[in-house]
Amino acid sequence: MSGVSHPTSKSFKKLQSQLRGQVGRAISDYRMIEDGDRVMVCLSGGKDSYTMLDILQNLQRSAPIDFDILAVNLDQKQPGFPAHVLPEHFESVGGPYRIVEQDTYSTVKRVIPEGKTMCGLCSRLRRGVLYRVAAEEGATKIALGHHRDDMVETLFLNMFHAGTLKSMPPKLLTDDRRHIVIRPLAYCSEKDIARYARLRAFPLIPCTLCGSQENLQRSQIKQMLQDWEKQSPGRTASLFRSLQNVAPSQLADTDLFNFAELESSRTVPENGILENGAPENGAPENDDDSADVSVPADHYKVEHYSLSSSSVPFGSTV
Repeated sequence: MSGVSHPTSKSFKKLQSQLRGQVGRAISDYRMIEDGDRVMVCLSGGKDSYTMLDILQNLQRSAPIDFDILAVNLDQKQPGFPAHVLPEHFESVGGPYRIVEQDTYSTVKRVIPEGKTMCGLCSRLRRGVLYRVAAEEGATKIALGHHRDDMVETLFLNMFHAGTLKSMPPKLLTDDRRHIVIRPLAYCSEKDIARYARLRAFPLIPCTLCGSQENLQRSQIKQMLQDWEKQSPGRTASLFRSLQNVAPSQLADTDLFNFAELESSRTVPENGILENGAPENGAPENDDDSADVSVPADHYKVEHYSLSSSSVPFGSTV
């Protein structure tokens, strides 16, 4: 049986309360989970997905809404995959689960040249299988274990290597418009998740069983962000907040903002003096290369946030 630990220390309870609060706030902010939802929680055997399931089950017991959780693991038939680990864990923690067996590993090995990174194709094949399973199970939401750091890394990957300003959204409608994908750990740092997983002693399954090389581009971005974080603690959190505070008029995408028609919106009084007393040729308010980098000290303080449909805190401790 799974040897999951149940720590009782004050430090663990504080960490658990923090993660509960962050997950509850993300759920509330993006309406990730609603009354009557059937949430398919996808587990790979890594620290992130274990933590996601654990926190969601914890919240489920005290949430102001009713929703079901179905834990799902896709056994992709990688050599050496310990097929007994996740079923034993699911039996230990309780709740319905499903193990899906499909040999995507052989397909990836056949298509990807030896020595090349297989993660991209593997991920796409896995996603296709999970979408099919979600339809079979009547799942209304598909929960993935990506966290805040994953989302910031993806932002830089797209900027550096694809020339696009996009990341992983906390909530997504799939291209075929059939599924809603949610990322409940969107507000959680990888560092906190790793610590939580260690304290809970989850039976982790490595993501290197396939023998694939780590995605070099992502590992470089991860190292860059870790170096920045050492130099300026809190920078990753600030970068994530930028994803929540987008100003299209201060970027350069003509599809998002109508720069061509700005002249038609310009208002100049006959006397040439604007309402705030600035002359007509004064510098516009937002035309400043400097940025206000002050961040309230309690901006990321864990609070209890409620769903819009209820006054009962979703992430509150009972």
